[in-house]
Amino acid sequence: MLVLLVQAAEAGARAAAQHWPVLASLTSAAAVGAAVWWTRRLVTLRLSLSGIDALGDQDFEYALRDLLVRDGWTARKVGQQGDQAADVIGQHPGLGRIVLQAKYTKVGAKVDSQVMYQVKGTAGPVHNADTAVVVTNGSLTRDARAWGDRHGIHWIDRDRLRQWAEHGIALHDLLRLPARPTRRRLGRPEA
Repeated sequence: MLVLLVQAAEAGARAAAQHWPVLASLTSAAAVGAAVWWTRRLVTLRLSLSGIDALGDQDFEYALRDLLVRDGWTARKVGQQGDQAADVIGQHPGLGRIVLQAKYTKVGAKVDSQVMYQVKGTAGPVHNADTAVVVTNGSLTRDARAWGDRHGIHWIDRDRLRQWAEHGIALHDLLRLPARPTRRRLGRPEA
């Protein structure tokens, strides 16, 4: 049995060496195909509210990251214990840096103003965010919404989440985020 395995491996190595251009082309084609599949998946990503409600809090954060990526942001999930009110951080060439604080709740639960205070205190100073957003699959209290509106903390409640996740409206369009001028790096002359 061992002799047969060695002979098969030797025959495979000879065939690979003899036909390496074909193998390289097939490998490249497979990689391109996988990239196209992944890009299409993200471009057409739609999540139903019932599907979101079935997630756990960690998966909710990953879903928010994937929705940002779908909308053209580079994004990563950073949420964990002691995350200083940031679960997802994204970057967009024309819109700057965004911080999402995810509040996964049971349907019908409300997020209160305390979350808004925390996000306001950390989004800019700690995470260097241009935009801060509290996202919940539930709702926010009237005070939380009003406080967020007064102090520049955007919010996504269940209705807005439906528009973003199910209907595919880009988050920056939904929130009407203004374009940000490109930041000049210190010490580099402008071209």
